[in-house]
Amino acid sequence: MAVNGTGPYDPDNIFAKILRGDIPCKKVFENEWVLAFQDIAPKAAVHVLIIPKKPYVSFIDFTKSAPTDEISGVMKSAGQIASDLGLDDKGYRVITNAGENGGQEVPHFHLHLLGGQSLPPFPV
Repeated sequence: MAVNGTGPYDPDNIFAKILRGDIPCKKVFENEWVLAFQDIAPKAAVHVLIIPKKPYVSFIDFTKSAPTDEISGVMKSAGQIASDLGLDDKGYRVITNAGENGGQEVPHFHLHLLGGQSLPPFPV
């Protein structure tokens, strides 16, 4: 399903269901801003999804709509999670897909945190 990066938000998307507790996840981290959990189809030794607790469709929606303290809270949380998982020394990758052309599949803004191994060069 193609995702329009600007909405409307679908409250029945899989990440909304995980946030409500309707679907279980393997939680890695949680605070006031985000819930982070292991991806069910990992693309690296460490593949964690970091989702804000509020309903944003994509990075497009998040950066246009979220207050500055929330944007900061989500980004700082991503850095903390990477550090907590021991990824600082060797490095890691953080990716978000926005909208149809960006390959976004779930209409809830999320970050992919990948690491724990040497990652292939990013295709250009």
